[in-house]
Amino acid sequence: MRGVRRGMMGRSHALSGWCAGLAVAPLVGLTTVAEVVPFAAATAGYALLPDLDHPGASASRLLGPVTRLVSGAVRAFSGVLYNLTKGPRDEEGTGKHRHATHTLVAAVLLGFLAATLGDRGKWAVLAVAVTGLVLAADALGDWIVIAVLAAAGWSVIGAGPADAVQTGLTQIGGWIGAAVAVGMFVHCLGDSLTRSGCPWLWPLPIRGETWYEIRLPKPFRFSTGHWFEHAIIVPILTIAGVLLLPGGIQVVQRLFDATSVWLAGQS
Repeated sequence: MRGVRRGMMGRSHALSGWCAGLAVAPLVGLTTVAEVVPFAAATAGYALLPDLDHPGASASRLLGPVTRLVSGAVRAFSGVLYNLTKGPRDEEGTGKHRHATHTLVAAVLLGFLAATLGDRGKWAVLAVAVTGLVLAADALGDWIVIAVLAAAGWSVIGAGPADAVQTGLTQIGGWIGAAVAVGMFVHCLGDSLTRSGCPWLWPLPIRGETWYEIRLPKPFRFSTGHWFEHAIIVPILTIAGVLLLPGGIQVVQRLFDATSVWLAGQS
């Protein structure tokens, strides 16, 4: 690898996870706002999880000494895995950041692990979902917590509180694995847009490297925190995050129509 460089900004990763969650939700059978919003929030949070291999990342700072200890263990494991599996043309390096957690294999395995937590009790599943929400809020702000609570409140209105809690926990158990896997993989795709790339196809050997960095052609790559990320990517993801909400396009269309009628009346 070419030195230790951070991936995209946490906000960009979380927004891309939010958009991916909104897009994938119908594919896993979620269609209403009460179902889609919590799923997308969890996906946004777990789009930050791969950077647990960096001591300064949000995931590593989430619970203070506890997550810092986990981060250190993840980095140590990643370094060992890199040295055991690197190909003849992989560069000498620690293999700690943007390696083990930045792979499709890791996304699938951790997604599967999260999905199996339903066997250990619905509260364990809820803990995974809440962790994703806390991560998302750290990057995007408290609005995402308010959105999830509003969606949960909508569910309570449609059913009794006890029934809503039971049904909600059952639903979370059905999709939490997908949220974790999709979020982590979207993170990898985001890092592939940067100059450093991301070895998410590990352990598939490419040109003598098992940790081959997948990336865009040179003219389309950008550095982390570059103006392009701030001025182009974040606004596009923000707009997409609104339009992908159930009924989002229809609401925007109505606002556009109403504005057009008002402007016509002023002329």
